Amino acid sequence: MDISVVIPLYNEAESLPELHAWIKRVMDTNGYTYEIIFVNDGSTDASWNIIKGLSEQNPAVKGLKFRRNYGKSPGLFCGFEKAQGDVVITMDADLQDSPDEIPGLFKMIKEEGYDLVSGWKKKRYDGKLTKNLPSKIYNATARRISGLKLHDMNCGLKAYRKEVIKSIEVYGEMHRYIPFLAKNAGFTRIGEKVVQHQKRKFGTSKFGMNRFVNGYLDLITLWFLNRFGKKPMHFFGLAGSLMFLVGLIAVVTVGVIKLNALLQGIPARLVTDLPAFHLALTFMILGSLLFVTGFLGELIVRNAPERNNYIIEETV
Repeated sequence: MDISVVIPLYNEAESLPELHAWIKRVMDTNGYTYEIIFVNDGSTDASWNIIKGLSEQNPAVKGLKFRRNYGKSPGLFCGFEKAQGDVVITMDADLQDSPDEIPGLFKMIKEEGYDLVSGWKKKRYDGKLTKNLPSKIYNATARRISGLKLHDMNCGLKAYRKEVIKSIEVYGEMHRYIPFLAKNAGFTRIGEKVVQHQKRKFGTSKFGMNRFVNGYLDLITLWFLNRFGKKPMHFFGLAGSLMFLVGLIAVVTVGVIKLNALLQGIPARLVTDLPAFHLALTFMILGSLLFVTGFLGELIVRNAPERNNYIIEETV
């Protein structure tokens, strides 16, 4: 099979027939063998009934229905598990992603050798203050931390070599950072394609402003797991040791000052009356806790079943 199109959706009943017809037209025109996998993420409208109807009309249409709303990442994860195409295309169901981009994305994967191609909605039709400006700030931060020079990492329109989506795990809300996950898994041939952005035709956006806050938190999580996920002691142990050392030096300094004052017969307050003593003690306690945290992290990692889970690209 040439292409699998994975489409997670939530309450997009009005757009599904038009989206299906558009994808089918593109596939038939280019002679691709394909499947369309709709992942119904607990919709409360008629989305699932429409998917079942489309499947009766077109055997290439397949559907998964969640019992409740889990989110976009679980939808993509389950869709990726079912996908059989050599190239996997993801897009949103709201008609803002154009299926006419599929041939260009397919060519970049199959002929130009990319592992992953991310869409770039260079010209957007969203609100400038509510989406465009926050998106630019968010993407600038993501480029800085991930090292990937992508202008629109959160674009739903992407193309993947099959091996990529079978080798990564999309969980939580990590769908925003699939290129980063792919890079961490060793798929470094990541490209970008300017794609057409459509105005929303039906319904309203399902994502609020909180996605930007969550996005930053997820990005920090991915960075930390990539750097220290297999070696937590390198982070917590180092930080704890430094804090403990600073606290110890401060305690010794306070003690020396107190002892010197006593030797010289100078009246001095009790050591425990000095703010510096309590600050130093706090540093030592926090340093010890961080060190123990790193030690426990190492024990967990070394006993985790996936501790030696490595992707083997080829054998002879």
